[in-house]
Amino acid sequence: MKSFSFAPISSKNSKILILGTMPGIKSLELNQYYGHSQNNFWKFLFSILEEEFSYDYETRKNLLVKNNIALWDVLQFCDRVGSLDSAIKNEIANDFENFLKKHPQIEVILFNGQKAAAFFKKYVHLNKEYLQITLPSTSPANAGKAFHDKLTEWNIIKTLL
Repeated sequence: MKSFSFAPISSKNSKILILGTMPGIKSLELNQYYGHSQNNFWKFLFSILEEEFSYDYETRKNLLVKNNIALWDVLQFCDRVGSLDSAIKNEIANDFENFLKKHPQIEVILFNGQKAAAFFKKYVHLNKEYLQITLPSTSPANAGKAFHDKLTEWNIIKTLL
């Protein structure tokens, strides 16, 4: 199945860029980042930013913008059966050179999982140095760490804002 990423969520004030790999099936169906109800991304962000959790997608997007966080995926396009990152083939990266030129405030890039970091390092070569941190995947497929342990690592966002 051919998959395309979403447009980034960002503002001119974005300081942190969080990158996933590519939306999964449920996210594509809903046309929402991290749309799978068992993905912990939104639960983590609302908790870290000390806001009341919401299922409303506009509220979720506004949470990011209000806190100067941009959200995108490393890949623009890929072939993938299912939602697992290990099934990604024929991938093409997003245009980070232009995105980062338009968002000069960004100094930190956080990766939602090892695969996002690996694809970024494979395809993206930037002239400017960014602090790059790989965090545990928020995907329900990442069952190797407990919710609390992953949330503890994701809490680094507080120190970066």
